[in-house]
Amino acid sequence: MLQPRKQKHRKEFRRRGAFKGTATRGTLVSFGEYGLKAMQTSEITSRQIEAARRAMTRYIKRGGKIWIRIFPHKVITRKAAEVPMGSGKGAPDFYVALAKKGTILFEMAGVETDLAKEAMRRAAQKLPVKCRFINTHEK
Repeated sequence: MLQPRKQKHRKEFRRRGAFKGTATRGTLVSFGEYGLKAMQTSEITSRQIEAARRAMTRYIKRGGKIWIRIFPHKVITRKAAEVPMGSGKGAPDFYVALAKKGTILFEMAGVETDLAKEAMRRAAQKLPVKCRFINTHEK
């Protein structure tokens, strides 16, 4: 699973205000021919990113090239089950990537359009956001 090698702080605030608005960066297909664009804002866990990557890779039978355009930098903490309130913040549990509306999540190149579309559809099923397939050849 993806996670940062090094962090400035072990625990972070949730920053729920960061969910407002649409993305201004990472909104164009930069590397490949096809992209998967988020149509909602959500936190995507490292497990979900890995599941989507595996679904795409297996469907295209390891052909072509896939780029992951998001990275889970943000740590989410959890307290253990049945622990009383108080006594501080919980321990780090997993990492998430904040994907705003309009962010390109994955890119692909080197495969046919129908193959890429089906691979991206399978990847989108693993993610907690509604997604759209982007083709740079169509205008």
